[in-house]
Amino acid sequence: MTELRPYQAEPARAIVESVRRGLGLTFLVEMGRQMGKNETSAWVESVLLARAMAAGGSGVKAAPTFKPQVLYSIERLTGALERAGLAEWARVVEGHVVRLGRARWTFYSAEPSANVVGGTASLLLEIDEAQDVDPDKFDKDFRPMASAFNATTVLYGTAWEETSLLEREKHACTVAELKDGVRRTFVYPWEFGARHNPAYGKFVAAERERLGANHPLFTTQYELKALPGGGRLLSRAVLDLMRGAHERGAGAVAGSSYVAGLDVAGEAAPEEVARRGPDFTALTVGELVWRGGDLAEVEVRGLYRWQGVAHDELYPLVVRLLRDVWSVKRVAVDSTAIGEALALLLERALGKERVVAYRYTQRSKSDLGYGLQAAAGTGRVRVFADDGSPEWRALWDELRLCRARYSPSRVLSWEVDPSEGHDDLANSLALCVEASGAAKRAVARGRRGDVY
Repeated sequence: MTELRPYQAEPARAIVESVRRGLGLTFLVEMGRQMGKNETSAWVESVLLARAMAAGGSGVKAAPTFKPQVLYSIERLTGALERAGLAEWARVVEGHVVRLGRARWTFYSAEPSANVVGGTASLLLEIDEAQDVDPDKFDKDFRPMASAFNATTVLYGTAWEETSLLEREKHACTVAELKDGVRRTFVYPWEFGARHNPAYGKFVAAERERLGANHPLFTTQYELKALPGGGRLLSRAVLDLMRGAHERGAGAVAGSSYVAGLDVAGEAAPEEVARRGPDFTALTVGELVWRGGDLAEVEVRGLYRWQGVAHDELYPLVVRLLRDVWSVKRVAVDSTAIGEALALLLERALGKERVVAYRYTQRSKSDLGYGLQAAAGTGRVRVFADDGSPEWRALWDELRLCRARYSPSRVLSWEVDPSEGHDDLANSLALCVEASGAAKRAVARGRRGDVY
């Protein structure tokens, strides 16, 4: 049997004790990412199956997806039974049920469309990655599985939005604890794992350096702090970090390297045009700066935007800026829909190796937002000092107004509400940060012309 670390053993013993005494308690277990919560779950399952293999009993575990999450859970349980010397009595049937003697553990997908009616938990009901499970799905399909035997329930996960199932049940467990003094919430941020695994501590410290201490992915997955709903993409403190003291540039300076981001004006809905006017095509140019470490910093040197300019007129203007004025090493171009043609034309003018055609999808736009949050939150992107230009003022308005929404699947949606204005410069800045990600450390060693 696997020996658990102290922070794993605490909730494991409490869960087993509730099952043994028929208390029917609900527990909440949060651990920093990769700290062993699934290993803890498999240990609990193997112990309960071994206790019930002669008399019989049933457990149920649900995860947001069947493949890979449910399959991984089955694999972990069979591995735990093997390590306990019980493999010869264990078997997997129907692809989602693990049997040990007369006892069984049934695994289900918690996807909204999954048909799971009919399952029964007499021992334990488990919900894995509960922050990603729809609360209505849990209430309607899974909660009733524990009712016939007043089975103990446990929800595992890491923090996400404050409206998630995990946060709802954490609140309920906390309220119950205040009433009877019985511990139900077990929350272990990354520091607990680092105490017992120094290598893990070094990894998380590096992630904090890379993402920034206040980045949503760091605060939720490692510090286990829930995100408030409906917040801004960049906090006021982060915006302050982005304010540089350097001057706006007029063109490339010998010995420096530049990257750029180009957001291409699309076809806005008529009602949006009526409210805020046509979208802009926006260009941000940044100088790459190394101050130690593996990641380049970006000092924004140029901001440009055009509204209502046809692409055949816009193309030579953009080529002149990118090739002749700034001599950029790489430009990330919004190649969604109408932007695809402009990206192809830029490849011909600049060379394919210097153009990143960035097609917006829900996931890629999310990655772009997370990238901007990481660079801004760690001071790796700074905008030139106020020069009184309309572009400077517009960029700061957009950054201040950008809203962020986080889905249970970790997808970040971000934009400026159309009723409040545009977000074209903010997008071009995010694309500029994306372009900077390909920079190699060769520049830091003095070969400033050899960036990619």
